[in-house]
Amino acid sequence: MQKINTIFISGIFNVLHPGHQRIIKYAHELAKNLVVGVYSDRKAGDKAIIAEEYRLEGVKNNIYVTQAFLLDGDVEDYLRSAKPDLVLKGKEWEFKKNKELEPIKEYGGRLIFSSGGPIFSSQELINQSSNIDLVFDDAYFSENFSNRHDFTRNRLLSLLERFEDLKICVIGDLIIDEYIACAPLGMSQEDPTIVVMPTDKARFLGGAGIVALHAASLGSEVNLLSVTGDDFEREYVLSELSSQKLFSTIAKDKNRLTTLKQRFQAEGKSLLKVSHLTQDSINEDIQKFLLEAFENILEEVDLIVFSDFNYGCLPQLLVDELIKKSKSANKFIVADSQSSSQVGDISRFQDMDIIFATEREARVCLQNSEDGLVVLAEKLKIKANADNVFLKLGAQGVLLHIEAQGEKGNYETDRLDALNKYPKDTAGAGDSMLITSSLAIAAGATHWEAACLGNIAASIQVGRVGNVPLTLEEFQKVLNN
Repeated sequence: MQKINTIFISGIFNVLHPGHQRIIKYAHELAKNLVVGVYSDRKAGDKAIIAEEYRLEGVKNNIYVTQAFLLDGDVEDYLRSAKPDLVLKGKEWEFKKNKELEPIKEYGGRLIFSSGGPIFSSQELINQSSNIDLVFDDAYFSENFSNRHDFTRNRLLSLLERFEDLKICVIGDLIIDEYIACAPLGMSQEDPTIVVMPTDKARFLGGAGIVALHAASLGSEVNLLSVTGDDFEREYVLSELSSQKLFSTIAKDKNRLTTLKQRFQAEGKSLLKVSHLTQDSINEDIQKFLLEAFENILEEVDLIVFSDFNYGCLPQLLVDELIKKSKSANKFIVADSQSSSQVGDISRFQDMDIIFATEREARVCLQNSEDGLVVLAEKLKIKANADNVFLKLGAQGVLLHIEAQGEKGNYETDRLDALNKYPKDTAGAGDSMLITSSLAIAAGATHWEAACLGNIAASIQVGRVGNVPLTLEEFQKVLNN
C-alpha cells in the first residue's frame, strides 16, 4: 500500500494510553507524516489534567509522530489552513457529529476512523496510577524517628530553603536510561520466544547526570564533571544538562560509548534490560582534564559528591588525587559507588564524611555474607575509614550508622522504613537519597535530619517511572501533609 503524504490527529492526551498508541501506530502505517494537535490548557478546559507542556512533550517523544504542536484555536480553522490528506479519529467517534467533517469536505480531504480496539480513558488511568496521588498518599513523615532525634517538619522545611545558597560539585559516570514500551504479540511459532512490538520510548538522564539535575532543580548551583563518548548520545546528554544553575564539564572520549541502558517493558512488566557501555578506564589525558577542571572550582564549592558506577570515569589514581585535594581544602565529601555483578568496591573512596551503599554492595566490598546489618555497617565504616554510613536496604528502608554529635568514636545506629509502599520504578531512589541527604548536611542539618529528607526524596522518586528532577514543592507537599 502506497502511503499518502500527511495525516492529522488531535486530542488532549493526558496520558498516552494503549488506545492512543494504537491509533498513532495505525496513522503511521497510512501516511509518511503524522501531525498531532495537542489541545492547549485553555482549549481543553477542565479535561486537561496534566499541564500542556508535559502533554505536548509526551506526544513529541512518540517514535511515530513527525510533528506535534499546541492547538489553541478551532480545529476547523487549522484544517482549512493545513489541508492534511487524512484526518484520523477513534472508532468511538464514527457515529457522532464530527466538526472536522465540513472543512475536510471543502478542500477534498478524508475523515477516517481507527480500526478499533479497546477504548481507554486517560482520566481512569490517571486515577489508578497517578504519580502524585501515589507518592503523597503513601509517603509520610516518620514522627517516631523525628521525636527520637529531636527535630520537626518545620525544621526540615527551613533546611530545604537553604539549598539555594549552596555550590556543589558532582563527579562520576553519566548514564542514559531508555524505557521502551512494547505491545505483546504472542509466542513465536518458530521457537519458544516471546514476540513484542515497540510502541513508544522515553529517555531520562541517570547516574551522575540525574544527581546534578536533582541538585540544580532543588536550587543549588552545580558543577558536573564527567565523560561521554563521541556519539549521538552525547548530544542528548548535553541538551538535557542545559540548566541555569548547572555548569557541566563533559570530556569527550572517542574510544568509549556514552552509557545507554535500555529497559523493554510490556504492560508495566520488565521484559529485558540491555546495556551499551564501555567499562575501560578513561585515559591519562582525560584524567588530567577532569582534575584541572576540579581544581578550578574547588575553592568555591561547599560539597563534593562522587557518583560512581564503575564504568571507568573514576579510575583509582584520579579518585585518590580528588580526595586528597578535597581534604586539603577541608571540603565536605560523600560517595556512592554502585556495584555491577561482583565488580565494585565502595571502600575505595576513603575518608568520606558519608558513604552510601546497598546491603549487597557492602557485602561484596567486605566479602561478608554472614554478619548482621549493624556489624556490617561498622566493618564497612572501618574499611573505608568513613565518618558515617547510610546502608540502603531497598524496600526495607535505610540503616543509619552515625557518629554521635560531639562524641568522637561513639556511634549510634537507627533505621528508617521505606516510605512509599507502592513503588513504580525503584531505579534512581539511591541517587535521590544521596544528593538530598548530602545537600541537607551542607545546609546545616544533622545526619538524622539529612537521612529523613533523603528518605522522603527516595519515596518521591520511586513513585514515578524514570528519573525526573526533584522539586522543593514535592518535599513541601509531603512535609505539610
